[in-house]
Amino acid sequence: QVQLVESGGGLVQAGGSLRLACAASGRTSSAGPMGWFRQAPGKERDIVSAINWSGGSTYYTDSVKGRFTISRDNAKNTMYLQMNSPKPEDTAIYYCAARESGSSGSGYYTAPTLYDYWGQGTQVTVSS
Repeated sequence: QVQLVESGGGLVQAGGSLRLACAASGRTSSAGPMGWFRQAPGKERDIVSAINWSGGSTYYTDSVKGRFTISRDNAKNTMYLQMNSPKPEDTAIYYCAARESGSSGSGYYTAPTLYDYWGQGTQVTVSS
């Protein structure tokens, strides 16, 4: 089992910056590809960004391209999401997720149903 804990959420002004972190514990050797998802009130949980195990391949949803950066430090068992120039429409609960490495290929995954482990979420609120 892998446990994921997000941190770094909070209130930020539009145009500012915020960095989310997702710390993995437990059987961390099982954590393969990872991703950040977000869910706004009344909406589905959507992919924000994803990263493969090595960190060499990444994905961003169109609305955050050029503003957000995903990264991971496998030595620290931690994934990050640097949020620059956030907008009010980025307001949501942000979740990190990990997929079992043993059943994963070398790429990233964008569908929430393909992830095995989830954090509890952290609220990000962007004020205008």
